[in-house]
Amino acid sequence: MKARFALTALLTLLVSLTAVPAQAQTPAERAREIATALAKDPLYVDPSYKSALPENLRADVRAKATALGYPVYSIVLPLAPSDAFQGKERNVLTLVIDALGKPGLYVVVDGGGQFPWYEAHGLPQLAEDKLRAVRARALDDTGYDAGPTEVLARMYELLAAPGLPATRPTTSRPARSSSSDESEEDESSAGTIALMIGLGIAALVGLGLVIGLRRPGSRHQDRPRREKPFSIPPHVAASVAAERRRRLTHETSAELTTLGSELAALPDAKGEALRHQQAALDAHHAAGKVLDASEDLVDVVGAMVLLDKARREYDAAVAVAADRKLPVVPRLCAFNPLHGRSSGRPTQVKADGATVTLPLCAECRQALKRGKAPASLPGDDGPYWHGDDLWARTFFGTLDDDLAAAVSRGDHRS
Repeated sequence: MKARFALTALLTLLVSLTAVPAQAQTPAERAREIATALAKDPLYVDPSYKSALPENLRADVRAKATALGYPVYSIVLPLAPSDAFQGKERNVLTLVIDALGKPGLYVVVDGGGQFPWYEAHGLPQLAEDKLRAVRARALDDTGYDAGPTEVLARMYELLAAPGLPATRPTTSRPARSSSSDESEEDESSAGTIALMIGLGIAALVGLGLVIGLRRPGSRHQDRPRREKPFSIPPHVAASVAAERRRRLTHETSAELTTLGSELAALPDAKGEALRHQQAALDAHHAAGKVLDASEDLVDVVGAMVLLDKARREYDAAVAVAADRKLPVVPRLCAFNPLHGRSSGRPTQVKADGATVTLPLCAECRQALKRGKAPASLPGDDGPYWHGDDLWARTFFGTLDDDLAAAVSRGDHRS
């Protein structure tokens, strides 16, 4: 079923891509079109996917969404950078919610993928932690080759259950054929007996060592006992890092949409105001480009830094147009932009015969004064600036004022 769905979807997309394009729609027009369809049917499936999603799969999504007891609007459509929404789920949600204007849970998923994005609008009873948990569990339960409706149906099914979903077991034992059960059980019994004998011997050896160490006159008697230092297990650290990246991606995406609307509303400018306005547009475009192609936390932070630059240029453009004094906003900390704004004058940092002048937060500045390494943003191998990408070479643009131009040239991927 899944293979047939994937093949049908691929063929449908190829046909739609080779067809003569209709007159381009504006984002607002496309959003109104979807909103109008959702008012009649809370599951919108783009025409290019209708033949790939049989009615029984769509009916399952509708039934499980209806069982939740509050409005749920599901959207399945192809997303690409060239479409009305610039290929971004967040743009779909923002514009469709504005067009429909009704409270509810809005969920959008690219028909060629399985990763749903959501936004609860006017539903205070829906907690973000549960939405996040059921989305993650739905993705785990349905597998990498599941279609979009399967993921949506599982997500709504989990939402209907009380409390947060339990963690999915990481491994499951495959079923065995009846012809091999007896031989495998014999092997298992023999292995268990051997294991028990080995553990018994190990326990006796360990007991002897303990008795020897505790015996009066032992040369180890007065040696202080070493406690094993606490360390976070790698799988826990990975989960924390993934959640941190997800949260930062969500926040940066929201700010990208907000600032985009504000930039679009700016009146025509001239002179100095126009220069700041164009710099804001360039940095905003570069931030979206980096965020869409981000592969790790460092990339997402790069998008955040570019977006911060866009916001500062936007504020400057507004101030110049209103004949006000330009706001003075410190740059983000070069060692770790997540630390926030730098404080004081830029700091000269010397290492290996080279000197760089960097904006640093108070924490990183104090660490350098004490001769300690600052708490840098981690990269693949130690601090991010140990790498050789654009972010490392420029300390997130602090050594290159035109970071947006570097991104537009593709330097962030070189």
